[in-house]
Amino acid sequence: MAGAAPKRPATIHQVASLAGVSHTTVSRYLQDKDSLKPKTRVKVEFAIKTLDYRPNLVARSMRTRKTNRLAIVLAAGPYFPGRLLAAAFETAHKAGYQVEVVSIEGGPKVRADRIDDLAESGQVEGILAISSIGRTGRRSRRVPIVESDIYDDHLRGKGELANAAEVRAIIQHLSELGHRTFLHVAGAQTHTSARNRKSVYLQTIEELGLRSFGVLGGDDWSAQSGYDAITSLPDDCGVTAVVAGNDGVALGVVRGALARGWQVPRDLSVFGWDDEEFGRFSSPSLSTVAIDREARGRYAIHHLLAEIQGDPLPEPPSRDINRLIFRESTAPPPTAQ
Repeated sequence: MAGAAPKRPATIHQVASLAGVSHTTVSRYLQDKDSLKPKTRVKVEFAIKTLDYRPNLVARSMRTRKTNRLAIVLAAGPYFPGRLLAAAFETAHKAGYQVEVVSIEGGPKVRADRIDDLAESGQVEGILAISSIGRTGRRSRRVPIVESDIYDDHLRGKGELANAAEVRAIIQHLSELGHRTFLHVAGAQTHTSARNRKSVYLQTIEELGLRSFGVLGGDDWSAQSGYDAITSLPDDCGVTAVVAGNDGVALGVVRGALARGWQVPRDLSVFGWDDEEFGRFSSPSLSTVAIDREARGRYAIHHLLAEIQGDPLPEPPSRDINRLIFRESTAPPPTAQ
């Protein structure tokens, strides 16, 4: 028996009919849904989901001579900005664009040359560079180019992503709980973020008149480095609070404390960084710093789309992308309990 004929994809006119609006309203929704009244937006969203409507980007590009494609160029490295890219993809897709990610080995000059090739190819309508290309965002002869410049040549965060101001807030919070002797287990010092956190830690300890037993680690971001740092401390070190380079290091600190018979947070408070999912479900759950990388991804795409469409540039996110989260791994020190 012959198989059933494949179901034909829904059209924009069918969506409009089901939603009770004109097809131009549906088109407006696809371009900028926030421009519609909330009630209209809900009706169009319902119709699109009910009919499983997908815009025909090929047909649209033939009508408008546009590709509806963007390129994101980044350095090839051992790290991958997954959360930022996921938010960028989602933002671009909602605006009707497909995204191609181009990972390039070599420095800024190599990336700049590849970007020039892409710009002249006619394959994309705009290019976002999230690793430095040694020049500010500009409009090429063919397409807009926006440089976010928040990762280095090894995809290590810099600029806003390396801001360490929250280290001061962490130490202030712990000192208000009663802690007086601290330890910093640092992340890999090849990272700007790790160097900044170490620097702010040392400055804050001195400014607040607190005691630091020192800075340990600094070679990598591993849980093993946290474990080794804590288990190497003398019994009379007096440390009651640890500021760790990230959540992985912090988890190693917690395990090392348990290995020597210390309870967290009864005997030792531990603060991490990154708000990794495992830290939310560890026992105890980790106090940490959440980094809203998604906000940077969304903003970068909105900036690029504004360049493409000739619209005013969007305002950067209004708040710091870092946010302190207090969980079970921090409490007053034993002498204050």
